[in-house]
Amino acid sequence: MSAAAEVDRAAFIRDNTALIAPPLVPEVPLRLAHEALSLWEKTEEELDALGLPPPFWAFAWAGGQALARHVLDHPDLVAGKRVLDFASGSGLVAIAAMKAGAHSATASEVDDFALHAITENVAFNNVAVTTTGDDLIGTDDNWDVVLVGDAFYERPLAERLFAWLGHLAARGANVLIGDPGRTYLPKDALTHLATYRVPVTRALEDAEIKTTSVWRLDAP
Repeated sequence: MSAAAEVDRAAFIRDNTALIAPPLVPEVPLRLAHEALSLWEKTEEELDALGLPPPFWAFAWAGGQALARHVLDHPDLVAGKRVLDFASGSGLVAIAAMKAGAHSATASEVDDFALHAITENVAFNNVAVTTTGDDLIGTDDNWDVVLVGDAFYERPLAERLFAWLGHLAARGANVLIGDPGRTYLPKDALTHLATYRVPVTRALEDAEIKTTSVWRLDAP
């Protein structure tokens, strides 16, 4: 991508979002959107493309908020450890991990806009987070902790993701999942850690409050 395009992405994010404190995690302000549909349409115009996925990066989803809250309230989970925030979106969970004392955090996202949004949010929160646009499923960089917020909304992704997370847990990684009751999360294979009531955007969800749980995937 050209330097001009890089600048355009960052400028687009700043022009179409505002610094907002997520309700459950007010200590991590992020560049977020007020309106889902209008930003979605603007994103398609910016890329001159139709049928794009929603701008996941512009909203603090329930699973990510709950997971970030849990990490901040239990810093021993990440303190001094190498952390992966998979499907990072806005970067909320990775930033929370660094604020809780992680040695390092990597925010993984395959969406280019999300990577730029994460960079903006990381800078504002004055932490250091590495970003990657690679599909990390099937890889292992010896992370101590793997955090996954709200990623079990499609069956094909959920199946690939859960199999990979199982391998990471088996070799000793602490795998934590934040989820507001998505259809494809196999709860029977998880240990429940906590439940939060998370304010969310009604335009994106079916309620204004989502009951959201944090789970641990134990080694088989």
